[in-house]
Amino acid sequence: MATYASLNNIQLSLDKKRLVGGIFCDLQKAFDCVNHDILLEKMKYYGITGTAYKLMQSYLSNRYQKTVIKEKNSNKLSSSWKITKDGVPQGSVLGPLLFLIYINDLPASISKIAKSIIFADDASIIVTNDNKIDFRHTLHLAMTEISNWFQCNRLTLNYDKTHFLQFLTKKTKLNATTNSHLKLSNY
Repeated sequence: MATYASLNNIQLSLDKKRLVGGIFCDLQKAFDCVNHDILLEKMKYYGITGTAYKLMQSYLSNRYQKTVIKEKNSNKLSSSWKITKDGVPQGSVLGPLLFLIYINDLPASISKIAKSIIFADDASIIVTNDNKIDFRHTLHLAMTEISNWFQCNRLTLNYDKTHFLQFLTKKTKLNATTNSHLKLSNY
């Protein structure tokens, strides 16, 4: 569904002879960085209250972890147990659902300037415009806004794996493109 939504949005814009670009975001350790306090506040905002809220609060609270390293000669090195305030359990049914609740408000943060499509821990931001200068400005504005959103929500973009791609038709003249790279770092 996310792929269809992205492709459909791109195709409709190209059919209208608009400039179209996509920012394809990659998050560093997305599931590990979900802050429990922020997640619980978002759950309240979405109306998860009462017993359901208390169950999720209990599920996330008082979780401990430690790291164990086993060497070839059977010696084990381990850290001490530490309480975790971040992360949703991976490999569970609830992990992806809790992460989606966590990032559900990302599209609203940029809805006036770009279209965002979220699938699990992948976010695609589609920017369109009729004017080359406005297109470039909107791309940079979208990148600034999503970078700010990720920072406020304690998630980190992996700039090495986050990419910008401009979409063109065969009839698009090269001078109609932005002829520049979107700077994906130092936001």
